[in-house]
Amino acid sequence: MIGTRASKALYIQVLVAIVAGVLLGHFVPHIAVAMQPFGDGFVKLVRMMIAPIIFITVVVGIGKLTDTAEVGRIGLKAIVYFEVMTTIAMLIGLAVGHLVAPGSGMNVDPATLDRAAAAKYTTAPHPGVADFLLAIIPDTIVGAFAKGDILPVLFFAVLFGIGMSHLGERGQRLMHVLEEANTALFAVISIIMRVAPLGAFGAMSFTVGRYGIGALAQLGELMLCFYLTCVLFIFIVMAAVMRIAGLRLWPLLRYIRDEFFIVLGTSSSEAALPSLMAKLEAMGCARPLVGLVVPLGYAFNLDGTSIYFTMAVAFIAQALNIPLSWGDYAIILAVLLLTSKGAAAVTGGGFITLAATLATLNGKVPVTGIVLVLAIDRFMSEARAITNLFGNSVATVFVAWWEKQLDVAAANRALAGEPVAALPAE
Repeated sequence: MIGTRASKALYIQVLVAIVAGVLLGHFVPHIAVAMQPFGDGFVKLVRMMIAPIIFITVVVGIGKLTDTAEVGRIGLKAIVYFEVMTTIAMLIGLAVGHLVAPGSGMNVDPATLDRAAAAKYTTAPHPGVADFLLAIIPDTIVGAFAKGDILPVLFFAVLFGIGMSHLGERGQRLMHVLEEANTALFAVISIIMRVAPLGAFGAMSFTVGRYGIGALAQLGELMLCFYLTCVLFIFIVMAAVMRIAGLRLWPLLRYIRDEFFIVLGTSSSEAALPSLMAKLEAMGCARPLVGLVVPLGYAFNLDGTSIYFTMAVAFIAQALNIPLSWGDYAIILAVLLLTSKGAAAVTGGGFITLAATLATLNGKVPVTGIVLVLAIDRFMSEARAITNLFGNSVATVFVAWWEKQLDVAAANRALAGEPVAALPAE
């Protein structure tokens, strides 16, 4: 059984660590910034496990399917869902950014923008659609695991799983070995989660100590607007999706509260990926579906990032006193629907995507305007990561319901707080 007491202890510890990090960063910033290695180390520990966990989970799941066409059907339904939800998120971000206009009144002169600060994003090549698709195919199998990129590992895992499903009895023996390996991997994850409070403390201490709280006053309206928009998206749009699936949103959010606090502390949704997959499986979502939808969602279903992109473009234009027409907004939306999909796979990819989007407006908004959001990007990353986390959780539940691979009775028991089947880590 899942240890309810242990789960409660973890999220309380992480919450206390976050508060301690904020206090240390505010009152003793020179010591707080030295805590960064704790946060970075925890995220690296989790990322170390992501590639092998995704590979084994997907391979075992596909190996148990009797119809390999089911893999394609699940993947297609997931992609359709992702595109619909990210489009809604972008439209909401544009609407709120246009109506609330958080950048109005700043009256920034474009000539005063720091071109040097923006240079590494404006000069970096942004991969096109063809480049993004080709990048899914790894140069080598080992390279896919060495780089830790989710999509190449997922691509190889799907091929390997389909191949293994055709081996008959020999494939079953191999699958048994992989299942045992999967149990061991989640046992390692359970060990890593014990240091989650330390990781959250280190990341939050560094963020507050490095950037400060008082320095955010000038851009506070944009931050508040963005956070409130994410909250509305979660509790209106995602809640409606859960209702369609016959479940309620709040119990799901409570069920994954450990992952919420880990993401809040580290600003990385990847830090919660392995444990999130285990919990979604434990609440009644079929393992093959979880193994496909969650990793795909981390690349294609970035609801929080989608809201941020469109709102940031509107904010930059308003701060520079540059009016945008609805035609400009349509161009922004069309470009982001394509370019945003690769943002998570590139270091600094968010700013590169933002720069590429501004460039499509034919110089109407200077690309160097991205420096206006550089200072607060770190503080907005928590909302992006949390919204992405919740979005992928809801997506997995919905696609499982759509595919009739959701055990509704098990889901209701889990969301009601009743003990559920043991996670692989236990």
